[in-house]
This record gives sequence, structure tokens and C-alpha cells, in this order.
Amino acid sequence: MSTETGTGSTTGTTSTVEATIARRRSEGGGALIGYLPVGFPTLTESIDAAVALAQNGVDVIELGLPYTDPVMDGPVIQAATQQALANGFRLRHGIEAVAAITAQVNVPVLVMTYWNPIMQYGVDRFADDLLAAGGAGLITPDLIPDDAAAWVGASTRTGLDRVFLAAPSSSDARLRQAVDASRGFVYAASTMGITGARGDVDSAARVLVDRLRAVGSTSACVGLGISTPEQVREILAYADGAIVGSALVKALSDGGVPALAVLTRDLAASARDLRPAV
Repeated sequence: MSTETGTGSTTGTTSTVEATIARRRSEGGGALIGYLPVGFPTLTESIDAAVALAQNGVDVIELGLPYTDPVMDGPVIQAATQQALANGFRLRHGIEAVAAITAQVNVPVLVMTYWNPIMQYGVDRFADDLLAAGGAGLITPDLIPDDAAAWVGASTRTGLDRVFLAAPSSSDARLRQAVDASRGFVYAASTMGITGARGDVDSAARVLVDRLRAVGSTSACVGLGISTPEQVREILAYADGAIVGSALVKALSDGGVPALAVLTRDLAASARDLRPAV
């Protein structure tokens, strides 16, 4: 995990995401990170839904920007993002959503985005706009540190977090590279496939987190396939955070914000004090 704290006007800043995760761990639990796409079912409702995540116990919000070629997304998230695109989603709506959410709740908001839209928008311009909106940083599933010089520079200048992915197939050298380049946490992909709720979380996740620890990670969060309170507790027995996406999107799709709030509360309760009773 990078220990840099930004340069220029951001000197001395710390990662609110990493601090949030560390606080949850020190309290005997772990962090719950909740994903929702911007613009689903509408832009206004997606903002309300993200606010509901924070109000019901999510520690960090992961806000997905819809994209036309979502190679990592499973069917539930793909359907939601395609609806958002059909409704006219534009990248500026993502910035607007971050600003609207951070104006209402004091929870870090990371944006999850494929890299091509950021390149088209302008890397420095996007970093400046995200910072101005109160965003915490980016999760970039298809950007590897080797190709991230522009983003590393922009995020260092602005103090924004940069979360890179680590996969079970990654070599130890690649894992070390992801740890060194990341700020906030490293996203440990629990499976080699796409997102989506699964009945059991791949055991490769535990091995992957162990490997990340061995190369210096102090903040590793597991995603892909986590959908139940029991799975959150299972993950947080060895990881610093659990990332839930498809299950939350499905709850929002099926039952609106009220159903989303109920599931979020259940997931959050399972992420709190994990120490055995004495």
C-alpha cells in the first residue's frame, strides 16, 4: 500500500478510505463496501439509494459508472448499467451524483470505472472534478499499474485514492506492484470470473489475501460474489473489507430503496464486532 500522501496543496492528506477500514478493524470488525451503479433506476433514485447505503451501515460507497463494454460485470449489474445508459447516462452525471451524495452523508465515495471513459474525459480534468465533488478516488478494474502513469500522477497531485485489482492468477511480482501502487486498499478479486452473487465465495480469496499480506498489503478488501451476511463474516475473518455489489443492485431492482436498506442493515450488522464472546 502506497504511503504517499499527495503533493502540493494535498501534502499531509490521508486516505479517508484507508482510515475508515483501519478504524473498523481496530473495533474488532471489518469494513463493508457497497456497490451501486449511477443512473439506475434513474439518476435521482441512484443518489437516494447510495445515501441509503451510508445511512444503513455501509462504510465506503463504490459508485459504478455505466459503460458500454462492462467486461467484469455480471448479468444483474450489466442489466442495471444498460438501463442507465438507455436513460441517457453521461460521465458528468457520475460527478453530479458524487457531489449530491457527499453533500448528504459523511461516507467516502469511490468511483468504479473502466479506463476508456476517463481517458476520453481527460485524466487530470476528471481528477479535479472528482475532488471538487467530494469523491475519494477511483477503482479501475481494467487499468494495471504499468499503464497508469497519468492516473498515478493525477491522483498524487489531488490526493485521490487509486484502487487496483489483484487476481488469484497474478504472480507475486504483480501482487507487489498492485500493493505498492494502490492507495486506500487493494481489491482482491475472489474469483477469476465476473461479478455476481454466489452461493459460496471461492476459497481462492483467502489464499489471495494471504499472498497480498506477504508482499506488504495492510488493507485488502475482497469482492466478486459476496451476497449474504454469512459470507461477509466469512470474508472479514481474514480480509479488511468485504465488497457487495450484485446483491445490493438486485435488492434495489426488486424492492426499491426500502428493500435495499433492509439488506444493507443485515450486511452491516455482520461486519461489526467479529470477536468471539467471552
